[in-house]
Amino acid sequence: MNSAQIEIQLIASVVAIACAIPGTFLVLRKMAMISDAISHSILPGIVIGFFITHDLNSPLLILLAALTGIITVILVEYIQKTGLVKEDTAIGLVFPALFSIGVILIAKNANDVHLDVDAVLLGELAFAPFDRLLIGETDLGPKSLWIIGTILLITVTLLIAFFKELKVSTFDKGLAASLGFSPAIIHYGLMSVASVTTVGAFDAVGAILVVALMIAPAATAYLLTTDLKKMLLLAIGFGVFGAISGYWFAHWLDASISGSITTMLGLLFLVVYLFAPNKGLISVMYREKQQRIEVSLLTFLLHLKNHDEIEERHVNHLNEHINWRKVRSKVVLDLALKNNMIHIDTNIVSLTEKGNKFTSQAIDYIITNEDAQIEHMKDDFFLFRG
Repeated sequence: MNSAQIEIQLIASVVAIACAIPGTFLVLRKMAMISDAISHSILPGIVIGFFITHDLNSPLLILLAALTGIITVILVEYIQKTGLVKEDTAIGLVFPALFSIGVILIAKNANDVHLDVDAVLLGELAFAPFDRLLIGETDLGPKSLWIIGTILLITVTLLIAFFKELKVSTFDKGLAASLGFSPAIIHYGLMSVASVTTVGAFDAVGAILVVALMIAPAATAYLLTTDLKKMLLLAIGFGVFGAISGYWFAHWLDASISGSITTMLGLLFLVVYLFAPNKGLISVMYREKQQRIEVSLLTFLLHLKNHDEIEERHVNHLNEHINWRKVRSKVVLDLALKNNMIHIDTNIVSLTEKGNKFTSQAIDYIITNEDAQIEHMKDDFFLFRG
């Protein structure tokens, strides 16, 4: 592995960490698509900054691009607050307009300059090591690594300094306001960090990968934990894993590095989406199946409670009158027997003392509709607990 390969992976990893931090809060605030809007709408800021300085490396480009990102957020929120359209519609109106302005400015005034739309959208990590930071004759490494590294250092500093404010304003704006925090200032501060991070990663990885690194790791982490600190750490870990594994996937396929990293992030999210312990699709389907069986069992016990007639309590009644299939009937009967809710004598089903008590409590729950009561009943009678 040569130095260029190490530098590419290092740049990708630092970008992933820098994007994961604001991305986590965007996901929690249900503002994931605003990152896409920012990543595209900052183009006119970059173009205008270049027209002023005639230098693609000028810090003014980052400042104007970040300002354009904040303007994007302000415009989206202003349109949304009118109540005429929803947030997603407002985003769909604002960022194409601003992005188009940037494209027109490039097409009309910068055709002979290295500022093309394809590079901006797609980025190319393979070229990042060639743009070096030189002080005199000293080579300090890739310029993009220094830029995004500085942004990451600032982001981490702000995160540590304002973690409590960010946490409170993210989950409860009313509480934040009552504690003396300004949710608006925290919000626009977060949007500023997201904008600056996007601009810093723009030249190295492009807009598409910025959005992927900002949202995919955070969304994946969201499926695994409800703890904010753990979510931040997991998002950073997933981002770095996607960056490094994506690089080697691209190396193996001889394909786009940015595209491969995005693909790996997508596959990682898919695996977690399917197999996450609590929020994964398979886990959710299993719990829903359990709940359906539990409801069926409760329905059956209530039926027995309300009927003394022998024909109503016959095993075959489950299929003939309640209209259950044999498989479902067997599952319900087995669960009831396993939990000592019923006993069967010559195919006639009767409630046990425990079943009678449980059913009476269930009726009370139905009448009072107190969630705590049903959970207490499950703990007492060990439904689905062995």
